[in-house]
Amino acid sequence: MTAFKKIQAAAELRNGGAAALKKKLPTAKSARALKAISDDRYLSFMSLRVFSAGLKHSMVQGKWPAFEEVFHGFEPHRVRAMADEDLEALMGETRIIRHWGKIKSVRVNAAAICDIADEAGGMGNWLASWKPEQTVELWDQLQKRFTQLGGNSGPYFLRMVGKDSFNVTPYVLSALKHWKLYDGTGKGKRERAKVQEVFDALHAESGLPLCQISMTLAQSVD
Repeated sequence: MTAFKKIQAAAELRNGGAAALKKKLPTAKSARALKAISDDRYLSFMSLRVFSAGLKHSMVQGKWPAFEEVFHGFEPHRVRAMADEDLEALMGETRIIRHWGKIKSVRVNAAAICDIADEAGGMGNWLASWKPEQTVELWDQLQKRFTQLGGNSGPYFLRMVGKDSFNVTPYVLSALKHWKLYDGTGKGKRERAKVQEVFDALHAESGLPLCQISMTLAQSVD
């Protein structure tokens, strides 16, 4: 297996040195920090990810104050209580993105967060309970318990809130193949489990968060 130090050295060379690479690396929040985030913020981040999929992110972010207003600050219990008529009325709200499937997903995901709050004491507590070696299992649970969080949307949501996770992007897949660590699609449970094994090994070797290993890989090849 290719040593992570070799991959890291290549990424530093491509980016003009260790300091320059470090500026590009994401950071992972501690369990304590994840638990300190309120459930309304988790629902807001989740919804931002859902509405940003396939659209220019800056455009969606520019509209987000209006989303916060029409969805009651994304307080999960209030959103869960929104009637069908309330959601249908939002299709006439010109300040937000009027995508019916995504609008409906906010209420569904609010209900899921309420359920998790009952089970684990909050979304932050639930996320913090997942270990690095359970990353792909967490992705599966996000896809199962929530809507519009399949594919890479779940991992991107985790990156947004600071939960340590790797991402199986085309850049990461290209790097894994280049360094002869993995040569597959990264799709499906079996293939994702293989990628998890690779990241577990690189995490054990380097001691770095998964998100930083992931970005280092992406920055190590053209």
